Amino acid sequence: MPETPSVDLSGTDRTRLRRLRENGRTDRSELDLVLAAGFLCHLGVLVDGAPMVVPTVYGATADTLYLHGSVASRSLVAAPEATVCVTVTHVDGLVLARSVFEHSVNYRCAMVYGVPRWVTDAEEKLEGLRVLSEQAAPGQWDYARRPDRKELAATTLLALSLDEASVKISAGPPEDGDGPDAELGLWAGELPVRQVWQAPVPDPALPPGIAVPPHIAAMHQP
Repeated sequence: MPETPSVDLSGTDRTRLRRLRENGRTDRSELDLVLAAGFLCHLGVLVDGAPMVVPTVYGATADTLYLHGSVASRSLVAAPEATVCVTVTHVDGLVLARSVFEHSVNYRCAMVYGVPRWVTDAEEKLEGLRVLSEQAAPGQWDYARRPDRKELAATTLLALSLDEASVKISAGPPEDGDGPDAELGLWAGELPVRQVWQAPVPDPALPPGIAVPPHIAAMHQP
């Protein structure tokens, strides 16, 4: 995703942090980093008056979040009619303290608010799908067959501005190291977690001789 100049995130009532304000980040570059680190988000939207939270893939540019789905998706059909909330969360580890009350999670999280729009322009739709594809698997857009007209008609693409967003990041050890529980003689610390791609598994229908393309092989980290 293109680098964004160092500017502050929006400060609306919806993005104002009310708890653990010290974990909040105000620099827009922090939002870019959180979004660039994944490709799966959760879209929260009202459907028929009831809340629905749907996991879906996304792709981010410097100013827009693209969300992908089927034209039959109730959540994506309803989304352009009202404000939505999109969340992206990365779990970085468990924080295991001396008391259960002090246990927590290290994480990076972004929330984006706004009224999305349907992408109907053919060129923008293709570009948005390219952004989605490249965010998940860089190089795949140029390797695989691109959508034809029928497939594009069956695909919904939403564009959501990144103008209203908040970021929270929690990192570090337990906070009870200088309290009474420190005298219990119990182990405490962090249990980091790291998500990595495993070795590619070929489709059983592949004929012999088709090798894993370099851009996919490069994603695997032994």
